[in-house]
Amino acid sequence: MAYQAVFAEKGIITGYLNTIYYTVVGTFVSLVLTVCGAYALSKKRLMGRTFFNLLISFTLIFGPGTIPMYLNFRDLHLIDTRMAIIIGFAISTFNFIILRTFFQSIPEELEEAARIDGAGDASILFRIVIPLSKASIATIGLFYAVSRWNGYFWAMVLLKDPDKLPLQVLLNRLVVQMKPSESMMADASFSVGETIIYATIIVAIIPIIAVYPFIQKYFVKGVMIGSLKG
Repeated sequence: MAYQAVFAEKGIITGYLNTIYYTVVGTFVSLVLTVCGAYALSKKRLMGRTFFNLLISFTLIFGPGTIPMYLNFRDLHLIDTRMAIIIGFAISTFNFIILRTFFQSIPEELEEAARIDGAGDASILFRIVIPLSKASIATIGLFYAVSRWNGYFWAMVLLKDPDKLPLQVLLNRLVVQMKPSESMMADASFSVGETIIYATIIVAIIPIIAVYPFIQKYFVKGVMIGSLKG
C-alpha cells in the first residue's frame, strides 16, 4: 500500500518527529511569551506602554523582509539550529494584539481586590487572568500550533541538516517538485508517484484533525476575542 511506502521512508519518520517537536515546544514557548507580554502591555500603569504598543504594531504593517531576517539569523549564529525555528518565530504580532485586547477587557476590580489580599503581578496573572482567559489562550494556542505544524519556508531556508528538517519540507519536495525518493518508488506497484504524494499529505494532516475536536469548544468561544468592547 501507499501508506506502507510512506512510513518505510526514513525521512518521513524523522520529519514527523521533528514537526511534533517544533509544534509542541514552539507552541509552548510562543504562548508563554505572548501571554506574559500581552499581560504587561495591557496595563495602563506600565511606563512607555504607548511607545511599546506602537513599536509592536509597526511590525504588523512593515515586515523586515526575507534577506534582512536571514542575515539576522546568521549574525546570531542560529543557522541550522532548532532554536532558529522555535525562538525566531515565537511571537505573532496579530496573536499578541488579540490577546492584549482581551486582557484589557478583564475588570480591573478583580486585580485590585487581589492586590488588597497581598497578591503580586505574577500571582494575579496565574491565579486570576489565565483561568479567566482559557478560551482565548486555547484559540491563540491553536493558531500557533497550526502555524508551527504547517511552516516549511524558513525551515527550508535555515536548516541544512536533514535530521532537523520538519515533515513539511519533505512534503514540499513531493507536492511542488514532484520528487518521491527512490526508496518510496522501489516497489513497481507505486510507479505512479501521485498515490504516494496523496498518502503523505493525509499522514501530515491527521494530527491536526485529531486534536481539533478536543479544543473546538474553546475555539468557538474564543474566536471572537477582542472583536467586541463593552
